[in-house]
Amino acid sequence: MARLLLVVGLGCVLLAAASEPAAASDQVAALLAFKRDIYEDPFAMLSDWNSSDTVPCLWSGVSCSPPLDGRVVTLELSNSSLRGFLAAEIGSLSSLQKLILDHNTLMGSIPRAIGKLQNLTVLNLSTNQLMGPIPSEIGDMRKISTIDLHANRLNGDIPPELGKLTNLVELRLGNNSLTGTIPGSNDSVMVTTSREDQVGLCQLAQLTDLDLSYNFLVGDIPTCLKQMKGSSMVGNCFQDNDIMNRPVEQCENINGTDTDHITGGSGEKNMTQPLWLLIVEVVTGVSVLSILTLCAIAGLRRCKDRSSGDSIPWTRAISWKESTVISIDDDLLGNVPKMSRQELAEACEDFSNIIGSSHETVVYKGTMKDGREIAVMSLSVPVHYWTNYVELYFQREAIEMARLDHENVAKMVGYCKESDPFSRMLVFEYPANGTLYEHLHDGEGCQLSWPRRVKIALSIAGVLRHLHTELQPPFAVAALTSSSVYLTEEFSPKIIDFERWRALVAKPFLSSGVIVNGGPLNGVVDPRQMRFMDVQANTFAFGVILLELISGRASLSKDTDDLVDWARKHLDQPEEFSKLVDPKLKNVNDDNLGIICNAVNLCIDAEPSRRPSMNMIAAILEEGVDMSTATALRASSLAWATAELAIS
Repeated sequence: MARLLLVVGLGCVLLAAASEPAAASDQVAALLAFKRDIYEDPFAMLSDWNSSDTVPCLWSGVSCSPPLDGRVVTLELSNSSLRGFLAAEIGSLSSLQKLILDHNTLMGSIPRAIGKLQNLTVLNLSTNQLMGPIPSEIGDMRKISTIDLHANRLNGDIPPELGKLTNLVELRLGNNSLTGTIPGSNDSVMVTTSREDQVGLCQLAQLTDLDLSYNFLVGDIPTCLKQMKGSSMVGNCFQDNDIMNRPVEQCENINGTDTDHITGGSGEKNMTQPLWLLIVEVVTGVSVLSILTLCAIAGLRRCKDRSSGDSIPWTRAISWKESTVISIDDDLLGNVPKMSRQELAEACEDFSNIIGSSHETVVYKGTMKDGREIAVMSLSVPVHYWTNYVELYFQREAIEMARLDHENVAKMVGYCKESDPFSRMLVFEYPANGTLYEHLHDGEGCQLSWPRRVKIALSIAGVLRHLHTELQPPFAVAALTSSSVYLTEEFSPKIIDFERWRALVAKPFLSSGVIVNGGPLNGVVDPRQMRFMDVQANTFAFGVILLELISGRASLSKDTDDLVDWARKHLDQPEEFSKLVDPKLKNVNDDNLGIICNAVNLCIDAEPSRRPSMNMIAAILEEGVDMSTATALRASSLAWATAELAIS
């Protein structure tokens, strides 16, 4: 018997020892996912979070109990100036007891997976920029005693599931944009009955600290909450006259309230601008405009005087061409397939099949002998203008394009470089189903159902995440529009960055420098650095494409308003999201529409520094859009096709 007990005990020890590394690795993976979704960490708080560590207990902000066993019980990074999103993987920290991330700049929605934190006792996400509704899954955290979400941008109703949290002592939801009524009974008889018979917040027998101030809550305050201090309810739109509500004009149109102009806990209210101050502002503005006009006239006169012949004219030879010595490495494009002009002429019907043109480029459509369809872009530059400077730039850009390898980027299959006749061409695979712009705006758009549009949106988000965050150095599309997104026969998007080449001629002349024996180009900004600066512009452009997919409207049209300006009128009001929808669309999923519209709001922020990375935007869409759809997209295009057939 003793031997049997010894064997059983040894087995339990071995089983526990085997499970602990697995549990520790899950904790590490969840925390690294959290770190990955933080894109600004100015104080390097997460610098010691290394993927090579098997146990995270010594990382900044992380505590384990008992120490060093790998079970994370506290994640505390308040006042750390972190900027990013709250990763859904945080829900995998099954032993977590305290999640304290207040006073940062966390954006996006609170992930529904947070409800998996069954052992959590303290949740503090206050003073961030979290948006969207409070997830009902938060009601699954039965051990929690403190929830602090005040000073965010949360909207929607207070979930009645909070009434399940029988251990809740402190609930702080003030300074948000919550609407609807407080979940709880308004029947005074209910006060004398047991808590089990009551509903919503009236079930919380332990609740002693409640803050719902400065939201847009309406209706009556439940009788069971009347004993709470009055300041916890101020700044709303209650029917109770005993509470200091918001000004009447703010409550008359709650859905149209501009929360950026609503004051916080200080209780200050917006005041009407005095007439005298308005007059001073107008006079000052007119004076400044007059001064600027006089300066402009004086400047034009000076330029005219200089052009009259008194100054020495510029000469192109002296300015840079003859003074610049550039050595070109002929092997620079050694890894990029080279094609002959004759080969491309045969494929493009002697360059007669033109599908696009501009002052700088001509694009031909062709078919290779192996059946591949290609797009050939020829640069329309005179030979005398094609200096070594431009040649180097051309080669660098070709190398940059050749390194792109993603299913949603049209692959560059080669280039042509010949002297007689002078030719510089780039060859791309060609998706033969036209551009996204053509399907949305030139036709009836009937082939682009809602599931297809969602698929296209997620695919573009995924490829931009790859280009911006997974490629090193990052790559930004020069002009991301619905016209640069081509579609395959299966309606899979592929980006072709033609615009980069149209700007090729002008860029090298902006600076001067010297290259000797393949050395660095002094004085010229590395195009990859410029591209990194354009990443935020790509994020804005993606938001515009999302609007085009939702509405069917072009970004610019002589018949309609600017798309972004028009959309902003509805994007701040969730109940008006449906007004953005293309009338031709049927069976639009309202939940998916809400997630996409929230993503648009982030992308088109007027301040570029506030726009989140595409890593974050893609995560919002993949997490928020119906998971069966997102999972199918990640699995395969065939799964998408099957799903669409089933829907239709």
